[in-house]
Amino acid sequence: MPAKIRLQRHGRKKRPFYHIVIADARAPRDGKFIEKIGTYNPMTSPATIDLDRDKAFDWLMKGAQPTYTMAAILRFKGVMFRKHLQRGVTKGAMTQEQADAKYQQFIEDKDAKIAARFEKTAQEKLERLKAIDGVPGKSKAVVADAVDESAAFKEEGPDTRTLAEQVEQTTIGSETEAPAPEVKEEAPAPEVKEEAPAPEVKEEAPVVAAAPAGQVDEYKKIEGIGPKIEELLHAAGLASFADLAGAPKDKLKGILADAGSRYTMHDPTTWPQQAQLAADGKWDELKKLQDELDGGKPPVKAGSEEE
Repeated sequence: MPAKIRLQRHGRKKRPFYHIVIADARAPRDGKFIEKIGTYNPMTSPATIDLDRDKAFDWLMKGAQPTYTMAAILRFKGVMFRKHLQRGVTKGAMTQEQADAKYQQFIEDKDAKIAARFEKTAQEKLERLKAIDGVPGKSKAVVADAVDESAAFKEEGPDTRTLAEQVEQTTIGSETEAPAPEVKEEAPAPEVKEEAPAPEVKEEAPVVAAAPAGQVDEYKKIEGIGPKIEELLHAAGLASFADLAGAPKDKLKGILADAGSRYTMHDPTTWPQQAQLAADGKWDELKKLQDELDGGKPPVKAGSEEE
């Protein structure tokens, strides 16, 4: 039967606690085991290992195979070193007494180092609590004062006076006390005048030049022209349908480009044609033309690709 020296997990969530067991290699990790030889608690600083070294050594010599974690624990506790020394005794490199002496010296040195680590950890914890709560031992002083007060109470004995006598004694004692020192009134602080809030600066709207005097037509009747573009065209001096009809396409594109990138997406190709029909009063033809347009743009012919 293949035997393993391994850890068996216990403890609650995120707070593990392990049993060191000898178990069949085919058994589940937390299942049936042959023998428990110690415990391992990784949540302390340093980790707490309680191991029966003799049983671990016996199982190791019988051929039990430790897991990677258990091999590290056995090396830390000196079991692997004892096995190494025992192999030297078997080969005649040293006597059993010499091997036992070396092993005992190793254990003493290791235990001293572990004790020093625990002491160092306890001292660091004490200093940390001192930095957080102040001088340590304050609670003990408070308890000592309470004990002294209780002892004094026992010596004096309980107060057997009536309630009226106690009140009268308290009143007399309070009247004979020294008067409280006079407290001088401090001069009032100079009044700080609140500064008037700074006047709110309103952002001025972009200045749009006024349309030229005379006839001003609504360009919103032209497909592809909205209220903002209509303002831009009027500001550029194009007030009537006739003005728009006679404007070159490059000029219209320049007006849109000067207004910003949000206007360059519009195509003014058909605007002069629509404006000419509106100027001539040919509204039916204008309606027919607009039905053929796509958002004010010329229709795409079949077989051609859009740029």
